[in-house]
Amino acid sequence: MAFKIAALNYSIFKCSSYSYNYAPENIHVDKPTDQSSRWSSDSNHPPQFLILKLEQPAIVDSITFGKYEKTHVCNLKKFKVYGGLTDDHMIELLESGLKNDHVPETFPLKNEIDCHHFPCRFIKIVPIQTWGPSFNFSIWHVQLHGVDDSDVVRPCMNWYTNYREKEAIRLCLKHFRQRQYVEAYEALQKKTRVDLEHPILTELHNQLVTQGNYDACENLITRACEEGLFEQYISDQEYKPKWTPIEPVSAGSESFDNRPGMRGGHQMAIDLHTETLYLYGGWDGNQDLADLWSYHSPSKQWTCISRDTAEEGGPCARSCHKMCLDYERKQIFTLGRYLDSSMRTECNLKSDFYMYDIENNKWTLITEDTAAMGGPKLIFDHQVVIDIEQQTLFVFGGRVLACTTEGERNSTPQFSGLFSYHIPTNTWTKLRDDCSELRSRIGHSMLFHPKKRILFIFAGQRSKEYLNDFLMYNVDDGRIEIISDGTKKEMTGSDGRSQGISVGPTAGINTIRHFLKDFSKRSVPSAGFTQRATLDPQTDEIHVLSGLSKDKDKRDNVKNSFWVYDIPKSKWSCIYKNENSGQQYWTKMQHIEPVPRFAHQLVYDHVRKIHYLFGGNPGKESLPKVRLDDFWCLKLCRPSPVNLLRRCKYLLRKYRFQELSEVNPQSAMIYLQKDLAAVIDHNDTRETQEFHLLASTLFRSGIEENDSYDDKNFGTGSRNHYDRRTELFDLLVEFFPENMTQPKGNLVDLIPLC
Repeated sequence: MAFKIAALNYSIFKCSSYSYNYAPENIHVDKPTDQSSRWSSDSNHPPQFLILKLEQPAIVDSITFGKYEKTHVCNLKKFKVYGGLTDDHMIELLESGLKNDHVPETFPLKNEIDCHHFPCRFIKIVPIQTWGPSFNFSIWHVQLHGVDDSDVVRPCMNWYTNYREKEAIRLCLKHFRQRQYVEAYEALQKKTRVDLEHPILTELHNQLVTQGNYDACENLITRACEEGLFEQYISDQEYKPKWTPIEPVSAGSESFDNRPGMRGGHQMAIDLHTETLYLYGGWDGNQDLADLWSYHSPSKQWTCISRDTAEEGGPCARSCHKMCLDYERKQIFTLGRYLDSSMRTECNLKSDFYMYDIENNKWTLITEDTAAMGGPKLIFDHQVVIDIEQQTLFVFGGRVLACTTEGERNSTPQFSGLFSYHIPTNTWTKLRDDCSELRSRIGHSMLFHPKKRILFIFAGQRSKEYLNDFLMYNVDDGRIEIISDGTKKEMTGSDGRSQGISVGPTAGINTIRHFLKDFSKRSVPSAGFTQRATLDPQTDEIHVLSGLSKDKDKRDNVKNSFWVYDIPKSKWSCIYKNENSGQQYWTKMQHIEPVPRFAHQLVYDHVRKIHYLFGGNPGKESLPKVRLDDFWCLKLCRPSPVNLLRRCKYLLRKYRFQELSEVNPQSAMIYLQKDLAAVIDHNDTRETQEFHLLASTLFRSGIEENDSYDDKNFGTGSRNHYDRRTELFDLLVEFFPENMTQPKGNLVDLIPLC
């Protein structure tokens, strides 16, 4: 739903302290040239804060901080923002920090709960750290933006009031059930008609905690698994990468001739229908290559289609080109190449464009020069993706090659814009020039999402600047959205993880948006060059394997890291990082995981969820011409529904065994050896050790008499059993979606300590 975002009026409600002449009212006006126009705390000892009161409740969309015209030691390096309808009950809306410069900064604020907007009347700003050590906190100017239209806010206020009332009732219901106040629980539920949880979980609680019917519980858990109720839990688990070296099937003593040689700057593409990879060209450290290979994954066989495509009517030897594949029509397109400065003559600078017909093993020269058809000039280190459904190629970025003359050697490099090529009509269209909204670059990543019809563009290099912005381009309406502008300095916590980046659509799109609250989950890959990225349209994820990265104030370095971006959640996760650089370490690990590299190629089979990596440059300063020819597959592993179901059954049977061992050790031993052993994962060392230790339960000396009485309040079994079953129930509930479960909080935790 779109709303008109406007500036919100506020007054100063309260502050922790202020220094002489630096009153909090100063933040109303923006005077960047006036050093006294600011609020400054009287101390740097926490808690220091400012509380702003809005003229009326509003849905607060963002907060803008103005700054002094120069860097200042009192600027906030780290802060938090809270909001609520009262000044004594607020929730966290933002955790971030300001850059120590003169540029105003705007931050989105959390304004949704359960996909519903909630209003605020009070905004609390809590400074945590300044850029200068031991200096008092200063805020120069604050502006709030949002919606205060009563027609919009009133329904949100009503929903929020009802939401709080409902959550309070659910907390009471949870408390009554935990304490076995059965009459109070039933009376409150009957009166309010508020459900504590999803019916399947209520049934699970009854069968497990009250009745102790473990067989019925296993049936319920199995049903939940079959209905896909564990899918959200599985999707929230971090991937574990599993690298496997691919050794081709040997073809005798000349097997080295039956696979591609060492190279970097090559291209790969995959045919999802036939599970076949295609590899073309590259640089072997001495010369450009023109060989074309295919790799059939099921049979693990490499096939050399051509040693020199130029001899068969195809492109000449090249590197730093780009290639994409239409697996519906079995066509491969290749565009661009790098030329050494000595080769950049006018006759060599035509941008040839080829298509390879896989089924007929035939190359076609579409045009000798795409620039003459309205397409890009000769470029290298660009990106090309294909919209298979609409039969359209998109080409973005890359450096334009120009004739080398003495007068042009020191000229500013030229970068190519965004182009589309419609295959059926052989038509090129320039969509965007190199501009501030869509800055061109080299060595970046560009991915096409066929369902959302969006290009994702990020990272790369522009002259000496390493970029880490993240953009979306809608191919149907040409709209650009900024996920991250790349200028927001990341804040790092004690664990070394990034604590925040600037996220949001481009200005002018007046929508109220939901943003991730947990800034520890907003880590982003380092600014880099030649990182490799893939997209999974089924899971809505982007995968990034690092290449050459650029750390601030440090030299270029090559290191291994793998990142996953969850598109719906706007969340980056680093699932793997290895910063070892020693030769001895990587000699030992060469068959375990790939050595760090750049100028490699990575393709992804999103149907079978497998990445393929080939070759690249290991970046050895002592051996600059060395290239790699190793071949790897990567699987990103998460618990499967079957494994999760097995884990739930293991928990149920473990607790059942412990109860059984108290009353019938002989039956418990048989149950341990037969039923419990059947669901053990013997590859899990921890679980196996736990299983072996369970036998010791049988040798406990005696059972306390008061631990085995039967009370109608506790159903079948003792109070001790009830508490342990409740503990087990809480463990099992973790696997269900949060919107199905009882509240995570407890009623007694709301009571303040005096």
